[in-house]
Amino acid sequence: MIKLLSHLSYVAITTPDVEASVDFYVKQVGLKVVDRVDGAVYLRCWGDYYRYSVVVVPGDEPALETMAWRTSSAEALEEAASRIEAAGVTGEWIDVHGIGRAYRFTGPWGHSMTLHWDVTRYQAEGSELSTYPDRPARRSMVAGAPRQLDHVTIATSDVDGFAKWYNDVLGFRIMARTVLDEAPISVFSVLTTNEKSHDLGVVLDGSSRAGRINHYAFWVDTREELLIAADTLIENGVPIEYGPSIHGIGEQNFLYYREPSSLRIELNTGGYRNYVPDWEPNTWTPSLGSNNMYRNGAMPMSMTESFPPADGPSATEEGVPDEIKEALFNPYARQGQG
Repeated sequence: MIKLLSHLSYVAITTPDVEASVDFYVKQVGLKVVDRVDGAVYLRCWGDYYRYSVVVVPGDEPALETMAWRTSSAEALEEAASRIEAAGVTGEWIDVHGIGRAYRFTGPWGHSMTLHWDVTRYQAEGSELSTYPDRPARRSMVAGAPRQLDHVTIATSDVDGFAKWYNDVLGFRIMARTVLDEAPISVFSVLTTNEKSHDLGVVLDGSSRAGRINHYAFWVDTREELLIAADTLIENGVPIEYGPSIHGIGEQNFLYYREPSSLRIELNTGGYRNYVPDWEPNTWTPSLGSNNMYRNGAMPMSMTESFPPADGPSATEEGVPDEIKEALFNPYARQGQG
């Protein structure tokens, strides 16, 4: 199969209070508003090459409206659409603001994905011009502002099934997975369209609500910038949900916090680059440090919350024995490290 997808290009999220979210992204995160169209607000990271990185859309609750990938060519876009429909999923051709022709579909587990080749490249003007010719704009003046959009992590009832479908149909490479120590339950997987460890994450969702998102992530260049971002958020009264620390899977330094709608945002940096076309994914367990490689603290239970809120119990409450919860959220306690 030809390489179909190149990279994640933007995410569109819904929020009950668009202006509160936009104000947060501009003042606390360091994004820039570039467009307002029909109630939707388009924002960009200072280093992203296209017109926008995040779209904030009015909605009753925090959710993922769509996640968008640019294809590797115009021909690859046509091939991707054909392969999706051959797999039994029917999408539609639409016109996307600032992009143009795109193909949007809802995958088997309810997540909207938008594929496109056409783009509008961002080019700063005047005082926003960078002294670096290759940069599309000058660095943000907000301390720790992300250079670019990095990845999106969705929630699904079948982690391995989701990963296999997107691998088979669209060519996402499966890079790693996590299975619980005490039981053969797959709780996490990472996939990529390029040399990054992942630009699509998958977490287990025990709820009955399809199409949910766990978080999406921005990228900063260095660990020092991530720590500065954490410090800036704390000084401005924004709680840190988890981190800073380092993932075992992917090897990125990470930091999690929430925007005003309650949607989770990750900031990360570092990690490996993997160019192996026939990579065989390793299976991790929580006790190996899949989420926290330092293995010196438990992941907070709040990290299981995905969006929009579930109709029923979350994955950690729906029939999962207490010892399995302990294995996922405090896998180091038995080693005297918790």
